[in-house]
Amino acid sequence: MAHTNRLIHESSPYLLQHAHNPVDWYPWGKEALERAKAHDKPILVSIGYAACHWCHVMERESFEDESVAAFMNQHFICIKIDREERPDLDHFFMDALQAISGNGGWPLNMFLTSGAHPFYGGTYFPPRRYANRISWMEVLQQIKDAYVSRRSEIEEQATNLLEYLRNSNQPANWKSVQFAEADSVSIRESVMHEIAEQLLKSADPRHGGFGHAPKFPQTFSLQYLLRYAYFTGSSEALHHVEFSLLSMMQGGLFDQVGGGWCRYSTDDRWLVPHFEKMTYDNALLLTVMTEAYQVTPRTEYLRAVEQTIAFMYSEMRAPEGGYYAALDADSEGAEGKFYTWSYEEWTSILGADGPDMAELFGITEAGNWEGVNIPYLRMPVQEWAVAKGRSSDAIWKQVDVARQKLMVSRSARKRPLTDDKIILAWNALYNKALSQAAMVFERNDWLEEAIFHMDRLIAVFYDGEQQVWRHTYSSGHAKELAMLDDVSALVDALIHVHVLSGRSDFLTIAQQVVEYADRYHGDTEGMYYWFSSSLQGDVPVRKRDVYDGAMPSGNAVMAWNLYRLGMLCSRPAWKDRGVHMALGMLDVCTKHPTSFGVWSALLLEIQQETYEVVVLGEDAPQKARELMRQFVPNKVVLVAQELLPGYPLLAGRQPTVPSTFFACKNQVCMQPVHSSEQALEMLLTKS
Repeated sequence: MAHTNRLIHESSPYLLQHAHNPVDWYPWGKEALERAKAHDKPILVSIGYAACHWCHVMERESFEDESVAAFMNQHFICIKIDREERPDLDHFFMDALQAISGNGGWPLNMFLTSGAHPFYGGTYFPPRRYANRISWMEVLQQIKDAYVSRRSEIEEQATNLLEYLRNSNQPANWKSVQFAEADSVSIRESVMHEIAEQLLKSADPRHGGFGHAPKFPQTFSLQYLLRYAYFTGSSEALHHVEFSLLSMMQGGLFDQVGGGWCRYSTDDRWLVPHFEKMTYDNALLLTVMTEAYQVTPRTEYLRAVEQTIAFMYSEMRAPEGGYYAALDADSEGAEGKFYTWSYEEWTSILGADGPDMAELFGITEAGNWEGVNIPYLRMPVQEWAVAKGRSSDAIWKQVDVARQKLMVSRSARKRPLTDDKIILAWNALYNKALSQAAMVFERNDWLEEAIFHMDRLIAVFYDGEQQVWRHTYSSGHAKELAMLDDVSALVDALIHVHVLSGRSDFLTIAQQVVEYADRYHGDTEGMYYWFSSSLQGDVPVRKRDVYDGAMPSGNAVMAWNLYRLGMLCSRPAWKDRGVHMALGMLDVCTKHPTSFGVWSALLLEIQQETYEVVVLGEDAPQKARELMRQFVPNKVVLVAQELLPGYPLLAGRQPTVPSTFFACKNQVCMQPVHSSEQALEMLLTKS
């Protein structure tokens, strides 16, 4: 009978991957923590996620080794955590690791006292010592010996670390402040220029993006520059956004065969990705590509948007609705094997088109990565068409035929593992992106999916019995309390899907979720929100996260929500709070804009001021979608087919056929008009 441990009863694919390890893994919880106290053993907490390549490597090398597992079981209480299921615990232990060693990453291995206080940690440890990196067994032996011989020293170290983590989460500008009215706040224009200058200084002029390898898309920085270009006319900012997106779309970061985006590039030129595909990356890139298309309607953006949405629907969507978390980087024990090609394979599949398409996509007999080929576009299709004396349309058709043939062949390969958790925050980000794309590209199928998807999220993630929002859903059950990222992203998505659909219930729920966040994530001593819920009792130190990393900061998104809902729903206290949350981040935005792009974009909008638009009448949803096709980032839109109680913006106005646009700018209401063209003309006219 095959060995199993306690993880066999979990629903997380990552935890289930470890359910057959000889290590006696526990999930995080009361049983493991009480057992550590009862047996006075140190605790090993090992954190990773299903699509993590080095997590798989360490499992194969160490956690599947019977002798290593026996030592771990004898001397430690071993706990496995899925970082995506419990990001609150991951934040805490990652902060502890960075305080200890100055760096972090996954797999994250942290050692705790029997009282569950961290005192030492690291990331990947090899099975044997090499390159000045000690082996996993050496670490285990040293920790075991130290816990016996230097116990008091370890306990003191753990106490000091815990105190440090508590104190480090208390910067002065997070304390309560006396809010001025948002409309009386002014932000110097020079600050917005300074942020843009700082971003452009870190820009890579050769390959796009920012900095050097490994390179992440940094969509928040691109969105700031796109808005900055819109407000100031900066051709340099716009050029860098478009050059970056086109470079990424031509590279291996974008799956040229199957669509969809990998997480980051391991090289400067976007050729070699880390092959895992995450729902949140695809959502964030979908949003910025859609916005870039609004500014410059290029075929490349349209195709990348279509292929990303097609990938998400065909490969990431659960049959009953909702989108899975991730696709693994590995298959058949090798990273990227599912996505790479030999020259012979490529040309035999494509037949007569093989050599031509191999030349376009950089497929060579020697290979462009570790002896195999990652498809990438060597040049834009338009340039290729000119070089070949053919039309762009003809080349695109040839590319599409090739993609279909390659997809058929690739589908016969062993697929990477799918992490089938459905995470509220990631799905909300994707719902927002899908709503925007549906409006900009006039796609009714995307519109219907966005509305269906939002209804599904509400039905699945709201626990009516407990009256709480949940964080993750798998195996038919929603579990774990929602984090700030979940509720803030949900509100943002609800605001966008309201405009798409015209449904007022989405705005009502958005307000209720903000009130929920105030109740369970609010801080009575400051204006920023806690990441974990006050109902979550097993997090050693609650965190207030303001950093825009791979995901937007929940506080940054909530500041946007407060600012915009404050106007849409005439709740000035919310607008004031959103403004002052952003003002509290002004200094760090100017010093480190690549780490605070969402905050910077909000500061830019506050500095420019936001237009209020009401679309009222029988065909209001359709008219609102017409309005949203134009890139006017500094507007909030209320859509109603009839008068709604509780919305002062509708007071004194009557539904009409055709619908009426009521626009206000600079606290002045303009002449009502009946077409989106007239409304846009008013909004875009400088006054």
